[in-house]
Amino acid sequence: MQKNYFSLETVENSRLTRIFQVILGIACTGISVFWMFFNIEPEKENGTSWITIIFLAGFGIYMIYAGLGKSVKFIETGPDKIRFKKNSLLPVTEVNPADIQRIESFPLNVVFFTKTGRKIIFRMGMTYPEFVETVKNEIAEFAAVNKIPLEVMKEEI
Repeated sequence: MQKNYFSLETVENSRLTRIFQVILGIACTGISVFWMFFNIEPEKENGTSWITIIFLAGFGIYMIYAGLGKSVKFIETGPDKIRFKKNSLLPVTEVNPADIQRIESFPLNVVFFTKTGRKIIFRMGMTYPEFVETVKNEIAEFAAVNKIPLEVMKEEI
């Protein structure tokens, strides 16, 4: 089994787009710092300026984070581990075969049950139906190679 990488993003950003994201993030963060030091008047302060500053700083930091490619959602399968990022803000989750007790495969998500009793849910969504089957086949191959029980479940509505 070889390593396979699948992007969960709807569109792939070009290098130019990422550069503009970083520039916009730096500009927003700079404006928020400027407002914090030069435009806050304590005697007239009612809280709305701080809300604006916090929003601009948060948005700027996220744009820098996205421009550097840290917010890309993906799944990577290999013979020795599965890595995935299911949320653009959360860190990468890495699942080793020695830690997995069993895997349940549903139509649009996969649940990894660890030996410690933890449940890790990986949701694929309905954006690309052909992608879902490919990822499920890769996870089934991973389970077969590492001798992990895989149950294919059906959801009834």
